[in-house]
Amino acid sequence: MSVSNAATLVDHNLEAGRSDRVAVITDDDQRLTFGDMFTLTNRVAYRLADLGAGREDRVLMILDDTPAFPASFLGAMRIGAVPIPTNFLARPDDFGYFLDDSYATVAIVDSAFLDKLEPFFRERPEVMVVVANGAAPDGAQSLDEWMAEDTGEVAPSVAHPEDMAFWLYSSGSTGRPKGVVHSHADVWFTCQQYAGEVIGSTEDDVHFSTTKMFHAYGLGNNLTFPMWSGATAVYLTGRPAPDRALARVVAHKPTLLFSVPTLYNLMLDAPGFSDIDFSSVRLGISAAEPLPPEVWRRFRDATGVEILDGVGSTEMLHIYCSNRPGSVEPGTSGVPVPGYELAIRGEDGRTLGPDESGELMVRGGSALSYYWHQRDKTRASFQGDWFASGDRYHVSAGGSYTYEGRVDDMMKVGGLWVSPIEIENRLMEHPSVSEAAVVGLDVDGLTRIKAFVIARGEPGDGLVAELQGWCKEALQRHQFPHFVDFVDDFPRTATGKIQRFMLRQPGVP
Repeated sequence: MSVSNAATLVDHNLEAGRSDRVAVITDDDQRLTFGDMFTLTNRVAYRLADLGAGREDRVLMILDDTPAFPASFLGAMRIGAVPIPTNFLARPDDFGYFLDDSYATVAIVDSAFLDKLEPFFRERPEVMVVVANGAAPDGAQSLDEWMAEDTGEVAPSVAHPEDMAFWLYSSGSTGRPKGVVHSHADVWFTCQQYAGEVIGSTEDDVHFSTTKMFHAYGLGNNLTFPMWSGATAVYLTGRPAPDRALARVVAHKPTLLFSVPTLYNLMLDAPGFSDIDFSSVRLGISAAEPLPPEVWRRFRDATGVEILDGVGSTEMLHIYCSNRPGSVEPGTSGVPVPGYELAIRGEDGRTLGPDESGELMVRGGSALSYYWHQRDKTRASFQGDWFASGDRYHVSAGGSYTYEGRVDDMMKVGGLWVSPIEIENRLMEHPSVSEAAVVGLDVDGLTRIKAFVIARGEPGDGLVAELQGWCKEALQRHQFPHFVDFVDDFPRTATGKIQRFMLRQPGVP
């Protein structure tokens, strides 16, 4: 391509003769071609430029997964502006923070979210509000009208590969979300290295991601990857409940299914799951948190589908370590994705050998440029060009990486390090356990292990002792929960990831 602007992901499909191929299947089963998406992207780009938006102007996006999302994301980048997709399920006061921190001049928002966002826009009259998928109130613009107007083609802004392309806000366990700045080169890198080299996405594939496109994982799964390969993307708006996700599998027969461990587990327990035809799915992909081996085995046995578990992050944009088709090692994150290097380092900075536990370091061509407005955090997160993941891992002699927990989640019991993941995986092998989350608590100055368990059916009086014994049978004697609480659910992020830091707070969940 003649420009490095990642917005031209849509253009190359026309150059490849795919104008009439289906690019997107919406939640209400409308089909939009690559030609349609090219047209919508240009119309949004034209109107954004008409408003005065240009190079490096921020465009905050508060959108569900509808055609408005790729049209806004690619349309903003087309004119050199910087789209910032945000989690529409974020805490209300975070939206004011997003607007102020980013200096956004335009906010594109789904009409369904207007009521909760209106106070923040009213306090910031300098921000032009553009409403999608519904009527625009007085003083706001209508994205629906933009996408219906015939404006012609907008030449993509010529961009250097290292120019700012877009941001994603990464939620943390403490403090405000961090603005993660990515360049145009980062998009191409993840497409070529993961979509191309690991899952082998082609124009014959149908992508379906239960994870929303405002999340780094979902952005690749259902936008940049299928745009790059010419594949079709199946959208799901609203809450990705297991029954709704399975209905999309039945209706549109995806070949690549992207989800998270929590939802894979919920799908397995959904009524009628055994009747679902998964024969179209050539690969399942999982990220956001480690996939328990028991969930992997149950899903493979029930459907014949092999799930590739991997690890990625907002900072690295997508998965950088993954299992491979035909050589999955359940319970591991696999091996480095081509183009990435991994190392495990101890607290003294020394690179560790096989089976030694330490912090996972990663470097590769999709690493964030920096955290916006957080220079100290940026400096602390990098050692040269190595990014400190915050995850504790060990690597086997064969080169497979195994997650042990966040560095902050590790527990020292009786002077020995304990991984919550090992205990959780063992608990989930018990027939009475659907899901488990383990944390360390301070009890009279000593670390004690507490397990929160979602049981299958009503837990009997003796189940706590049975689960403790179950762990002692397979793990080291100190690796068992001193306390067990049975709960209906856990506090989770928008992608379903368990928020373990919340479980350490009194009275939660």
